[in-house]
Amino acid sequence: MRLLLDTHVLLWFLNDDAQLTGRARSLMLSAEEIHVSSASIWEIAIKAKLGKLKADPDEVLQAIEENGILELPISNRHAIAGGTLPLHHRDPFDRLLIAQAMLEQMRFLTSDSGLRAYSDLVECV
Repeated sequence: MRLLLDTHVLLWFLNDDAQLTGRARSLMLSAEEIHVSSASIWEIAIKAKLGKLKADPDEVLQAIEENGILELPISNRHAIAGGTLPLHHRDPFDRLLIAQAMLEQMRFLTSDSGLRAYSDLVECV
């Protein structure tokens, strides 16, 4: 199984946060590959700059690499798919992540149950 982590799931994992459920940890341990989207790094950088998130994007990137998490770049196909998804969810980052998961056939780990409307690839943890 290949996984794509939602931004908050990534941060919970890297910070060993109790909000990361046992089910999420189990799925991550059994995954063949774990990916993080460039969109998540972009979201972290923006929110850190605005003071909405206490995280250093460079440190997050280093921790991703140290944990063997793979980068999923944003392709033109991803951008088109994210831009044309129904507006079940207004957050453009989430729509892009869902589009990536759908196109790349990855399970998408999130705590946002509102994203289930897009695909059965969404795993709410």
